[in-house]
Amino acid sequence: MAAGDRRRRFFPRSPAGSPGGRRSRFGLRARITVFFALGALVLSVLITSITYFATSSSIVDQAQRSFEAQAIANATSVRGGAFALNPVRFALTVADELRSSTSYSLIYLGGNLNTWISSSPTIFSDKNLPSSLRNATLAGVASEQTFTFRGTPTFGVGIALPGQSSYFEAFNMSSSSNTLRALLASLIAASAITTLLGAVLGRWAAGRALRPLRDVSQAALSIASGMYDTRLETEDARDLAVLTSSFNRMADRLQQRIERDARFTSDVSHELRSPLTTLATSLSVLEARRDELPERARHALDLLASEVRRFQRMVRDLLEISRFDSRSAEFQPTAVEVGDLIRHAAAPFGHEPIPVTINPEDDHRKLLVDKRRIERVFGNLIENADRYAGGATEVVVESSDSFVRVAVDDAGPGIPPRDREVIFERFARGSADSGARGAGVGTGLGLALVFEHVRLHGGRVFVTDAPTGGARFVVELPFAPSSAQVDRNGTDPEDDGEVA
Repeated sequence: MAAGDRRRRFFPRSPAGSPGGRRSRFGLRARITVFFALGALVLSVLITSITYFATSSSIVDQAQRSFEAQAIANATSVRGGAFALNPVRFALTVADELRSSTSYSLIYLGGNLNTWISSSPTIFSDKNLPSSLRNATLAGVASEQTFTFRGTPTFGVGIALPGQSSYFEAFNMSSSSNTLRALLASLIAASAITTLLGAVLGRWAAGRALRPLRDVSQAALSIASGMYDTRLETEDARDLAVLTSSFNRMADRLQQRIERDARFTSDVSHELRSPLTTLATSLSVLEARRDELPERARHALDLLASEVRRFQRMVRDLLEISRFDSRSAEFQPTAVEVGDLIRHAAAPFGHEPIPVTINPEDDHRKLLVDKRRIERVFGNLIENADRYAGGATEVVVESSDSFVRVAVDDAGPGIPPRDREVIFERFARGSADSGARGAGVGTGLGLALVFEHVRLHGGRVFVTDAPTGGARFVVELPFAPSSAQVDRNGTDPEDDGEVA
């Protein structure tokens, strides 16, 4: 199947902390959620307020009308004929009959008597009545008033009686107050639940509304990471059909352009191999008769041999790079011990072994790697140090539960922070601040190949400062690399025994 036909349909699931995560303190989804929650809160408060005040007004009004009717009925019983014959005795009898735990009755006997009779004289007396209620009733005007008695809301009713007498009754409204408090608590709880449901609904709606944009963002991130066959599904994003179709067309053209460039590089490299082989063979013949040539010719022959070998190496590196670009690089993992792998890689091409520092418990831990590629990684780093940084001074191995970290220190001047990412690009050259680094006879592809080999294993490579003052190239390799990062349906790169 052609590479252009192997399209992986994209159903993104955004991981937490991914590079495409939020840049602001609150993301768009969070802001929509807060907007829904605030809307639900405002609506809940409005409905709660209207409901509470309307209901409380109705409950209080109904209770007061009931108390008023009861007071009138009690006052009517006081107006009986016996009241006129013996007011004091009758009032005492009626007050005793009206004794209740929810109301207090007071009878004022005017005229020459000027006496107050209470149903509960030890609890409620005329001094507990509001002065405005008492004065208005004693003046002959029926009155009612709400006041507080012993911290409890109380409803008082005053009714004028014959003979300058008056009847007062105070009703305990704690039952209505308790009902209103229970109603208010229920309404507040309902408002809180409504606000929470509004936030949940807002988050769900925001997720649904922003899912197409998240798909586009994650697809773009996947393409930027090298998965050029990523495409967007259009069935679930009908409202964004123009966006998804345009994105897919753009991705198609980008993939075609990258594949065309990769094929061009590969084709050019292959076409150069034949004339380079002929040139190298002819050069070997000339070098065999080098002693017969004059001095100037020998010098020219040496320059030609150096450039031809450099050209050969660059062609091999370009072929290797083209395999990575076309995702045809084959990955052949083998279980190897960390200590053996690093020591073997730290002594390439007849050099004196470089000191390797490794913890004894890490020496025999197993790594699942493509041994040839990893040896080439460290071979490139060590040769890079030999050419541009005075040689490698030490290899330090550390590990954790999930990865092993191998650091190669050199004796050079170090690498400025601004160049630490650039040097892993293809044909990159160090700046003037890097001393002689990048000014030698390298192809400019060695560190780029290091980056690709390490990425093929699911690891990473970066540069920092060595404790001795030079540069430290650090390679991190996971103990369980993900094979999903590799397309294994390809050809194995040539193992030519040389370092790029």
